[in-house]
This record gives sequence, structure tokens and C-alpha cells, in this order.
Amino acid sequence: MKLAIMQPYFFPYIGYFQLINAVDEFIVYDNIKYTKKGWINRNRLLQNGKDAMFSLPLQSASDFLDVRDRELAPDFPREKLLNRFKDAYRHAPFFRQTFRLIEEVVLYDHPNLFRFLHHSIARTCAHLGIATPLTVSSAFNIDHSLKGQEKVLALCRAAGAETYINAIGGLDLYAKQDFQNQGVGLTFIRPRPFEYMQFGASFVPWLSIVDVMMFNSPEQIGECLASNYDLI
Repeated sequence: MKLAIMQPYFFPYIGYFQLINAVDEFIVYDNIKYTKKGWINRNRLLQNGKDAMFSLPLQSASDFLDVRDRELAPDFPREKLLNRFKDAYRHAPFFRQTFRLIEEVVLYDHPNLFRFLHHSIARTCAHLGIATPLTVSSAFNIDHSLKGQEKVLALCRAAGAETYINAIGGLDLYAKQDFQNQGVGLTFIRPRPFEYMQFGASFVPWLSIVDVMMFNSPEQIGECLASNYDLI
């Protein structure tokens, strides 16, 4: 059984969904510390030919809280965020079907950050035709005080994983021998460049999955999810 474990992110780039699609089970961390200025509650869209940040506003809270303990700002202007996507992509070839998904995600009426993000990942997977089960890290009976590689290995054992696949950014974080000693193979997924037309301007790479869905057919995205990466 192939397993991956990641933090939740808001409309992350296509590599995140390639990883979900490549495994038999995908664990989403909920009991992990929220990191400021990371990608948990923000990403990038295409605006006037350049990349621009969009984000979910959060209620003020301690910097030491886990993701599952953070809340969205009570005055989160959902319509304003929807209008940003609409203004940026209204002329994109797949705007209509993609915007329906964006509305479903942004208008999801739950104040908890993790619940909101988990819903957004699940709905995006369904939209993309990804059937991989999503589970939550805190549901596993392990020592949740473990950190880094040790926590990953504990989750692999609890889930019965034979292979752990991680994003390429974790290449220096994990030791293959340590995984082999636990009977788990370790592999990294490296997305290949995926270039497409963006209103005829110079291509801006690695934007949110929203950008990919706005400019590519389901068939093109499906091919990219299934094979446009290397396992190392």
C-alpha cells in the first residue's frame, strides 16, 4: 500500500494532487502546528499576466496552535474572494465549470480552518476524478508528540504502508535506510513542467490548481495527474 502525508493547503499547485493521485491513501495533517507565511491558507493566481497572492483571513490566535485549532476570520469576505477569481479568469476557456467548484469551496460555511481546507481538498479531488481516500492524522493511534521522520514512520506503521511517497521538497528530510529498517520503501515525486496557454501571455508556472483547471480540459489534467512526474 502506497501512502502520502501532507499538511492541508488552500487550492495548492498541481504537484499536490499528483501526489494524492499516486497513492492508495492520503493522510492530511490536522494536529500539526500552523505556520505563518506558508501555503496553508494562501496561494497564487494569475492576475494581469502576473502571479498574485490570494488568501484566507484567519482569526487572531496564538502562533503555537495546531491547524485544527485555528479559525477563519468571522468577517471573511467570501464574495470578495470569489470576485477576485472571477475577475482574473472570467475569459478562461474552462471558467464556468471551474468557478462552480470555487464557489462550492469558498462558500463552505464552516469557521474551522482545517475543516474548511479538508473540504476544499476533497471537493477538488472529486472535481479532478481522484478517488484516493483522505484520512486525518489525529485519527491514528500513535504517539502524536513525535516529530518529523519519526511521526511519519509511526503513521506508516499504523496505516500499514509498504511505500511512503513524499513531495520532492522533503528529499533532505528523510533517510531511505531508516524507512527500509521499518520495512517501508521511500520514494519522492517530482512534477515535470506543465506549460499551457494563459491568455496568450508569457507562461507563469506553478500557480494554484485553479489556474490549471481554468485553462485545461479534464482530459489534459487527467494525463498530467497520471504521468507528468518522476518518482525518484
